Amino acid sequence: MVRVLAVADEVVDSLTYGVGIEGRPDLILGAGDLPFDYLEILSSLCDAPCVYVPGNHDRELRGYRRGRTGWTRAGLPTEDPGPCGGINADGRTVTVAGLRISGLGGSRCYNGGTNQYTDIQQRLRSIRLRCGNILSKTALANRGGTDILLTHSPARGVGDGDDTPHQGFDCYHPLVRALRPTLLVHGHVHPYGSRPRDLPIGETTTSMNVVGFCQFDIDPATRKVDIVRRRHGA
Repeated sequence: MVRVLAVADEVVDSLTYGVGIEGRPDLILGAGDLPFDYLEILSSLCDAPCVYVPGNHDRELRGYRRGRTGWTRAGLPTEDPGPCGGINADGRTVTVAGLRISGLGGSRCYNGGTNQYTDIQQRLRSIRLRCGNILSKTALANRGGTDILLTHSPARGVGDGDDTPHQGFDCYHPLVRALRPTLLVHGHVHPYGSRPRDLPIGETTTSMNVVGFCQFDIDPATRKVDIVRRRHGA
């Protein structure tokens, strides 16, 4: 079993002191709209790698490249644009802590801000993610599948909102069918004191809203998931 601490959208100050964290997480997942130093603190505190995707309130991360000599943008040296040591999974599949994680950040376009996409743009991004996942070396052993689909926004009609900024993406449904993740982990939709239900999407996938935080154990071999602890935003 891999123990995961998933966070999104709202800072839970007690977590930065280790209060509320059960055991030692093997992995930190950031589903967007969080200060990067918060993710750095959690990763350092738990001594666990951090995989994240950007939300619509995060800074622009496109155009950065990491080479042998460090980070560059437009060919010029620069600093790591994200949380120090974090792994940006936006638009690609990574294998960390024994889990295959495919990521798509951002929200529906509503005011032209950063990390916002139209339906067509996000559909194209999802197709590129599927193609890259299928062609990756580690996909051969997993038949192109993945363990966790990490997004900022939910799928359309599965725990999303009615207002334009919080509507989910239709393209996530075929993406789930193609990747067959055990979990779709997202943020973006604030529950405001309520407890959103984990919802089925596709035949074998559960959509999980982790605004605030959720700690869970996942077995990639059996697809079993046990919720350890969760706290949704106020």
